[in-house]
Amino acid sequence: MDAKATHEAFAGPGGQRSSTIPSGENSVWADVSPLLDAACRDLEDGELIHGDNFNLFAAMSALEIMDPKMDSGMVCKYYSVEEAIEDGVAPIPISFDKTIDVRCTIDIMDHLLACEATWHKGHSLSQTVFSCIYLLRPDRTSSHALLHSFCRVIRATCKEVISVVSNARTHEEEDLFTMSYGLPLNGDGDDKCLTVLNAVEETLCRQLRACKAPSSRRKVLEDIEPLQTIVDLEEGYCKALLCRLRLRKHFYHVLTCMRRPQGRGLELARKHIASCISELQSILSSSEFLRFSGSGASDDGLEDKTTASGCQPIGFDASLNCRLAAPTPPRAIKILSWKEAVKYFMKLFHDLDIICSYSLDPSLDSVLHFVVQFQKTQPDLVARSHLQLLLVQDAKLHGRDPIFAVITRAAALPEATKNHDIQKNEFVIQLGQLVINLLKIICTNSAWQRRKLGKIMQDWRVIYLQLEMVFKKECGENASMLNEENSWVKIFQHILIWVEEQTYWIASRFLILGFELELYSPNEYCMVYWYLYVVLVKLAEKTHLKMAVTSGSGKRRGKKKRDTSKDVSKEYQIPPAVLFLQCQICLAEGLTMMLAALRNEQRIFEIRSPFNTEYERFIQHFELLQKASIPDHIAYPSFQESTTYARFSNLLMYNCFKDALRMAKEVKGSFSNEPDKLAELRKLEQVAEHNSIALNVICRVGTLDPSLKVSFEFNHHPYFATAVVKRS
Repeated sequence: MDAKATHEAFAGPGGQRSSTIPSGENSVWADVSPLLDAACRDLEDGELIHGDNFNLFAAMSALEIMDPKMDSGMVCKYYSVEEAIEDGVAPIPISFDKTIDVRCTIDIMDHLLACEATWHKGHSLSQTVFSCIYLLRPDRTSSHALLHSFCRVIRATCKEVISVVSNARTHEEEDLFTMSYGLPLNGDGDDKCLTVLNAVEETLCRQLRACKAPSSRRKVLEDIEPLQTIVDLEEGYCKALLCRLRLRKHFYHVLTCMRRPQGRGLELARKHIASCISELQSILSSSEFLRFSGSGASDDGLEDKTTASGCQPIGFDASLNCRLAAPTPPRAIKILSWKEAVKYFMKLFHDLDIICSYSLDPSLDSVLHFVVQFQKTQPDLVARSHLQLLLVQDAKLHGRDPIFAVITRAAALPEATKNHDIQKNEFVIQLGQLVINLLKIICTNSAWQRRKLGKIMQDWRVIYLQLEMVFKKECGENASMLNEENSWVKIFQHILIWVEEQTYWIASRFLILGFELELYSPNEYCMVYWYLYVVLVKLAEKTHLKMAVTSGSGKRRGKKKRDTSKDVSKEYQIPPAVLFLQCQICLAEGLTMMLAALRNEQRIFEIRSPFNTEYERFIQHFELLQKASIPDHIAYPSFQESTTYARFSNLLMYNCFKDALRMAKEVKGSFSNEPDKLAELRKLEQVAEHNSIALNVICRVGTLDPSLKVSFEFNHHPYFATAVVKRS
């Protein structure tokens, strides 16, 4: 309430202020506005009035301030479900007019869909789905077959979703998601929800066939009671209800099929997902009929409505559950609109379909690549939880492959190694747990994922050092020997190389996620690309070394001396995976030097801040990498030394972007069967080509030209920037 309104509220006849609140026996209400005005004028910034019986905690508890999420208030229209029911908020039947009853039932179904989508987005179950009074009292709906069957399957679905998210432990991203607050999730007979739903669906199908039957057959079907009383609306209402019920049925099947161990239900789940998408399309199509058969609402007015008809649903009160125990104050919730809810579920089903289409490849590299590609679609919590449960079951990959077997395959060791006694080593067991943790972490959202990756980098570094110590202790002087008798040496050598490679992959992922989360300012791009460059160089080195150790030694042992000269060039060929990394290395190096040259010659993209220096920002961004010594002997002085003398004249002599472009074109043929890699290479090509042109333009026009403006955009690639050169 503003000052003027407050004055009017307290003003009596003749301008005299009077209290609108009657005084009690032991209390007298007085206007304290002058006192507050005086206090506001007297208080300096940061000061707070403090009394013996009124402190900061009391002020925060008593007053609604700032964001309504801080304190949404506890004022409720009804203080119990019974009170709301007695007031007629959730009547059974909804209406004695069958047509109105059907229309209102559909509105309830639509609003529940919107509530469910809002819940999936991270809001409280009690203030979204269970704001429906019909769900809170399951026994009341038994006389209403349509509503009863729908409420049952909703409760069963919520229970399944909570179970998936809890087991995946991704609910830590959204604390409120899995908290059921003692809500009636386990209604009597909910385990048989599909049986009841199928019976109602069959009745609706008969009613639909009856209303569509030609006049010659209608006499035979006269014993079938119509859904409602208006003949012209019968077919539309039957279809609208059928697609909504079938969506719930197929969605429940999707959830149960995807929970089957070892991915055994994925193929069947895909069929149900296709049905879900089809029913959603039918639900969208029913919107026009429902709008004009009801109140005649226009399509323009549906943007904020939670039902397809645009009508307000019956039987909901979000404030009823606000007094239930919660870890935070009740938050003000805006339910998603019906159109937003349909859009959310359409995306959810497409994301689940991608998961179900996954081939359960036992290769860790393939798994990591699949998850990274999947994360680019920005899946929500429910889809990511299903993915995590699919990947890690009973401490095995896909519930089938032991983690040590996964490690030996990733380290390019022979298949027989998976049964070696080395898997009983304490540090090898710890390494297996790190792999499991990594698989779980990359299924979380980007912010959570980056935070966790930053923490586990040090664990990977420590396990490498521990394995190295065991390797030296066990093998001693024979550590350099690679022969059939010394299998421990071979296994440890492969595993050590792979652990380093994986550590640098985690580091690169950590840096790349910073671009996705927009954690870097343009002034910091230079140091970020420089660090990405040194990490990618190490990653390429370890990847190449792993491939060389795997294939090179075996081939060389079997060759005769006369064949050696013929195969030198063949053996020297760089593997496609390494060339792919080298293309990215050239881009990172080129961007580092271009940004450094712009800073050195044009004085743009400099870090000038009264709050922190360039060194402090370097530490802020890379402290976790520095603590883990990733890479070794890399620190802020190394960055300074690499970039201080960067000049455009030097960049022209060695154009990294041209090298990146050449490598991208060369390596394309090696990934002809991998569409994701080809798409990535095309993006890298575009960045390299545009940046090469921009570099030439800057050098030709002259760096000292004041009209020259250079900016960087991510219009071709999510984390390799493209330089845009303009004249002001």
